[in-house]
Parts: sequence; structure tokens; C-alpha cells
Amino acid sequence: MKKIVFLLLIIASYTSAQNVDSLFVSANGLYKNGKFKEAIEQYKAIESKGLVSSELYYNLGNSYYKLNKVGPSIYFYEKALKLDPLNKDVSTNLVFAKRLALDNIEALPKTIFQKFNKNYLQKLSYNQWAVLIVVLSVLASLFFLMFYFVEASLKKRIYFIASIFSFLLLLGSFFITENQYNLSKNKKEAIVFASKTSIKNAPTLNAEEIFTLHEGAKVIVLDAIDDWKKIKIADGKLGWIIASEIKEI
Repeated sequence: MKKIVFLLLIIASYTSAQNVDSLFVSANGLYKNGKFKEAIEQYKAIESKGLVSSELYYNLGNSYYKLNKVGPSIYFYEKALKLDPLNKDVSTNLVFAKRLALDNIEALPKTIFQKFNKNYLQKLSYNQWAVLIVVLSVLASLFFLMFYFVEASLKKRIYFIASIFSFLLLLGSFFITENQYNLSKNKKEAIVFASKTSIKNAPTLNAEEIFTLHEGAKVIVLDAIDDWKKIKIADGKLGWIIASEIKEI
């Protein structure tokens, strides 16, 4: 009986994968034929199944871009980059999408460490750093075993140095992975979906307006009270926005 259930699960999984593949191909066909709204519906049907990927979000971003939907296009490009920070096609299209946004927010100057982190360390996601940790741990173990079993003194010295070097890289990668993971989980970014919205100095409708944002602007979510969220933008300004007018990445 257990074997039958197991086989049924395998068949169901295989069938589901085939359905998703055919749906993705169909959506791509609709996109190529200029039927962007229909393509979006099918891409989102795949997303609703929990089968997300950088390619799926990239295609969603492209579809919304073709419809001149600034907020959704930037939103899905950002989600694609979160899964695959090295995807150059996504990065390029994100630049074009941001040019459609009305807000030109100048970021605060970054420290040397912040620049290094953004330009180099964040090129890999924390999942990719975790894979690197596994690779380095295997290498360190292999080099140590080779050091232990070989008899030639020169080779023993080389393998010992290699194992120590791999172990040090392993430790460094571990701390980087932990840092990237904490940044990813604690830094809640969002995209403005409202065509224009007022940012208040307090979470109430009658509070003073301190500045405005338009569709496609990127914000960092700091806090939430009722139907309001406290945000920060790249130039350091703080304020409160109606929660429904942004969508967290």
C-alpha cells in the first residue's frame, strides 16, 4: 500500500511539473504575440503554485514593462534580482524601468564597507554563499585527508597550507552568509504602487504631508501601525504611508 501511495505521489508530482512547464511555454508564446495581459495571468498562475524563479519574475517584469506599468515592472525585476543577483538581463531592464519612474531620489553617500558590500558581497545571494560554504568545507576536508595520508614532506606541507587556507575562506564565507541573511530578513524593501501618494509625519490622514512619492519608488519599511507603514527612502527621509499603496518585495 505504501509503495502504491509513493508511486501515486511521484506521478502527481511529474504531472504537475509538466503542467507548469506547458503553462510557462504558453505564457511565453502569448508574450511573443504581444498578448501581455494574458501572459501575466498565466505567469501568475505558476506563481500561485509556489513555483517561483528568477526567470518567472523576469518575464512578469517584462510583461508589465510592455504595458507601461512602472510599479509592477520594477517590483518583479527586484524580486528576480533577489533570487539571482548576477542576472545581467534583469539588472539592465530594471535600469530602463526606473527611468519611467517620476521620483529621482539621490541616495546618501555610502561608506567604504557599504560600497564593498553592495558591489561585491551582495552579488551573491545568501543561498549562493551557503553553497560556497559547502564547497569550501569539502575542499578543506579533502586537503586535510590528503595531508594526513601522503608521506612526501613537500606534499604534506602543500596540502596542509591548502587545508588551512580553505578553512579560513570557509570561516569568512560563513560570516558573510550570516550577514547577508540578516540583511535580507531585516531589511524590508517595498515598491510604491500608487500613482501618487502623500507621505505623512504621523500615521493619520490629517497629519502633515512632508513629501510625495510616485509609482515605482523604492522604500524601506521600518515599522507598521494599523493601516500605515513607516518608511525610509534612499536620501534618508522618513515618513508614514498607507500600507495598501506599497508592496513589499
